Amino acid sequence: MVARKSLKGDYCPSARALDVIGDWWSLMIVRDAFDGMTRFSEFQKSLGIARNILAERLRTLVERGILVAVPTAEGRARMEYRLTAMGKDLFPVMVALRQFGERHLFAPQEPRSRLVDRAAGRPLRLDITAEDGRAIGPDEAVIEKVPEAG
Repeated sequence: MVARKSLKGDYCPSARALDVIGDWWSLMIVRDAFDGMTRFSEFQKSLGIARNILAERLRTLVERGILVAVPTAEGRARMEYRLTAMGKDLFPVMVALRQFGERHLFAPQEPRSRLVDRAAGRPLRLDITAEDGRAIGPDEAVIEKVPEAG
């Protein structure tokens, strides 16, 4: 298997973020954590993932600060995995992925899960705005690159 290149020192924030959470199993674990799952068995049942792969992804998510492992009430041998503040900051990323999937990967009347406001039961929407409140799309944004050292 080819070793993964680290993006830890890259100047691009997207690259560094992908270095921390750049595989789909990890994002699916984070999705399930947002859905309230905390235990190894819950993640395994939801995802149908092999135990060794799940254990490795959970270990990596803990090492990188996305999840924290805490002993369960039953004792120290069993752990629960909870989102850290850093992990909770992935919420807009998960909403954006969901909106992309809803917009492009489902037929209009095809059944799908919904993400709703817990208090009101209404669907959520993620919009990108400038500091002054204007809606911004890809044509109105530009990445300011770090100047190359000469």
